[in-house]
Amino acid sequence: MSDFTQITFDYLKRTLSFKFDAGTSRGVLKTKEVYWIKAFFEGNSQRVGWGEAAPLVKLSLDDRVDFEQVLQETLKELAQVKWEIDQKGVLIQLSKLIPFELPSLRFALETAILDLLNGGVKKIFEGDFVVGKKAIPINGLIWMGQKDFMLEQIEEKLEEGFDCLKMKIGAIDFTQELDLLEYIRTRFSKDEIVLRVDANGAFAVEEAAEKLDKLAKYDLHSIEQPIRAGNWDAMKKLCAITPLPIALDEELIGVKDKAGLLDAVRPQHIILKPTLVGGILETQEWIALAEERGIGWWMTSALESNIGLNAISQFADKLGATIQQGLGTGKLYNNNLESPLVISQGHIIYNPTLVWEEPS
Repeated sequence: MSDFTQITFDYLKRTLSFKFDAGTSRGVLKTKEVYWIKAFFEGNSQRVGWGEAAPLVKLSLDDRVDFEQVLQETLKELAQVKWEIDQKGVLIQLSKLIPFELPSLRFALETAILDLLNGGVKKIFEGDFVVGKKAIPINGLIWMGQKDFMLEQIEEKLEEGFDCLKMKIGAIDFTQELDLLEYIRTRFSKDEIVLRVDANGAFAVEEAAEKLDKLAKYDLHSIEQPIRAGNWDAMKKLCAITPLPIALDEELIGVKDKAGLLDAVRPQHIILKPTLVGGILETQEWIALAEERGIGWWMTSALESNIGLNAISQFADKLGATIQQGLGTGKLYNNNLESPLVISQGHIIYNPTLVWEEPS
C-alpha cells in the first residue's frame, strides 16, 4: 500500500444570514461569507471530507478582496500534491504549503483532509465528543446592542441553563453595561454564574485601568482584549496591575513569535480561534507555550457555520478542554446547515442520531 495519495478539491460559497444584527465594537454584522472546502479521492466522489474557510471581516489576515481567487488557485495547485495518509504528516505538509497569512484557508484544508481520511463522516478527531459520550461546557454569548436587547439575551441564556455568560461590551454607555452586570450579580453569585466580558479592544489606553477597577466589583472571571491589539507595552502594564484576569484574543492574530508575546505581556489567559491563528498546529503551539508559563486558555469559534464549529468542538475535545469554551455560535444563522450539534443546558453536544445536511 502506498504511503501517499492524491486528493481532489472543490468548494462551495454560502452567505450566512444572522438572525439579528450582531453588534461588536467593530460594527454590526448582518451576514457572513463562508467557503466550504470539499476534499475527495479521484474516482470516489461519495466519500467527501469538508472544511470551512471563514475569514472575519476587518480581523482575519486573509480578509482580502481576492480571497476567492486565491482559494481557487490554491485548490488547483494542491490537486497535484502527493499527500501523506496520516494525520501528523498531512498537518506538517499543509503548514509548509499554505502560507501563515492564509490562516482560515489552512484550517479549512486541515479539517477537510482529516475528515476525508477518517471516512468522510464529519469526524476530524477521535474522541468522546464526536460519538456523543461527552458534552463540552460553553459560555452563553450576550451580543452588543441597546440595553433592553442585551437584558433580553441575558434572561434567555439563564432560562436555557447556562452557568457562564460572556457579555460583549464597548458599544453602549459603560454605566449601562455595569448596570447589566450588577443585575446579574444581584441574582447570582460568582459560584452560581461565571461572568466574562469581551471589550474587543474598545477601551482607550488611558481609561482602561479605571474601567477594569469598576468591572472587578462584579466578580468577573476575565475580560477579553480590553485595549486594541498591537500595544504590547500598554497591555503588559495592564496585565501587571489588573484586578481581574485579562485574556488576549485579537492580540494573537498574525503573531509568529508566540513565546515573545507571552513573555512580554504575561497575560492571565489566551483565547484561541483556530481560524484566526493559523489552524491546528499553530493552536497546539500556543497552548503548549501558555501551559509552560501557567497561562490559562480556552477555545472559541469565529462565527463559522456548523461545519467549522464541528471541527473546533472536536479539536477542543481532543485537547482536553475542561472550562467553558466559546462554542455556542451555531445558532446565530437563519440558513446554517442542519447538524448533530445541539446546545443544551450550557453545553454543546454531538447527537449521533441526528443527520448532517450536506452542503449545497
